[in-house]
Amino acid sequence: MSVASTTARDTTVQIATGKSRDRNLGSMVFLGALWFSLFFGVMVLVVLILDTAIAGAHRFDADLLTSYDSTLFPERTGFRAGILGSLWLMLFTAVMAVPLGIAAAVYLEEFADGRRWYNRLIEVNLQNLAAVPAIVYGLLAVAVMATMGIQRKGIVLGGAIALALLILPVIIITTREAVRAVPRDIRDGSLALGATTWQTTWRQTLPSAVPGIATGTILGLSRAIGEAAPLVMLGLASSLRFDPEGLMSPITALPIQIYGLSSSSQDAYKDAASAAIIVLLVMILGLNALAIYIRNKFQRSW
Repeated sequence: MSVASTTARDTTVQIATGKSRDRNLGSMVFLGALWFSLFFGVMVLVVLILDTAIAGAHRFDADLLTSYDSTLFPERTGFRAGILGSLWLMLFTAVMAVPLGIAAAVYLEEFADGRRWYNRLIEVNLQNLAAVPAIVYGLLAVAVMATMGIQRKGIVLGGAIALALLILPVIIITTREAVRAVPRDIRDGSLALGATTWQTTWRQTLPSAVPGIATGTILGLSRAIGEAAPLVMLGLASSLRFDPEGLMSPITALPIQIYGLSSSSQDAYKDAASAAIIVLLVMILGLNALAIYIRNKFQRSW
């Protein structure tokens, strides 16, 4: 084979694969800008986390987790009420949002007729609701509480309703994606053996989609645990000195306490808020790590 034909062939391969265009000056500058943007964003985040951790380093003690907010001894103030309140909120948020979200996703994906106008309306609204600001869900929860005739503010039920409404679109969308990822052959095989559509969904489709459903649900809860805006609209207290006892019990949450103490004029409260930010970050990272573990543990390759 001649040198000319070899060169022509290499040129043709480069043009077909795009390699010749990938190495020009413009593409290299663009690639460098992308890497710089990624590096700059990560470094800013790292610096903020390190600065917060250093500011609250001397408050990483038992009082931070086991004590209540203290006005007499600011250097010993704790976040027991906020941590327990956040856990209560996550529990009842999951109870409200997870079954409803999974049921809605299964209906839309497996049983709904996409030609019906109301199903198309639900589809459009789901996409829009996923991008609605969190504070709007706080206003919606206030309206729901008023409709139910509940006048008390800052209670567990109100906060759980707001956060459940917040993560419901996320759970529905992620569950639908997980159900859609199950191969059609599994459904056809079950139906061919005489199973009904409901039996196929319950015994074949949903078990196969559990990793994706669990991952989306946990990621939704990890978003909800760090939200403060909808809880502010519901009047959650920024300082409490008792543990929640039920759905109608007054409550505070860790983000609310952080928001309240970070605006204080006393340095001791600001340092405590910095330490609480790290605690909240650890809780969120723990939920994300759990989601990753479940996905990797139960993920199936078809």
